Amino acid sequence: MTRDAIATDKLAAPVGPFSLGVRGAGLLFLSGQVAQVPASGRLIDGDVARQTHQILDNIATALETVGKSLSDVIRVGVYLTDIANFAVMSQAYSEHFAEPYPARTAIGVAALPLGAAVEMDVVVG
Repeated sequence: MTRDAIATDKLAAPVGPFSLGVRGAGLLFLSGQVAQVPASGRLIDGDVARQTHQILDNIATALETVGKSLSDVIRVGVYLTDIANFAVMSQAYSEHFAEPYPARTAIGVAALPLGAAVEMDVVVG
C-alpha cells in the first residue's frame, strides 16, 4: 500500500517524528491536534470550548490543503484531561459538524502535549 504524507505551512509543524497526516487505502488519517496558534505553535489561552474551536479550525485548515473539509470527516477521536469537560467540548464540537455526524470516541487521559485540555484526531473519507 502506498502512503503519502500531507503538510502545510499554514499550521505549526509537528514536533516529533510524525506527519500532520497520511493518506492511504482511500482514507486520510490526521494526527492528534491540540489548540495551537498556527503562526507560533503555542497553545492558546482558554478553556475547553476555546481549545475545541481552535483545534477544529486547525483541522479544517489541514483538510483544505488536500481538498477536503470537516464534512468529509468520518471519525473523530477526542482526548480530554478531565472527562467532566465532555459536555463543554461536545457543545463547541457541535458547532463545526452537521448531520450525519462523524463517529466519535471520547477518552479521559492523564495529560496531553503542551498542557492542553483536549486533543483530537480524525479519519477522513
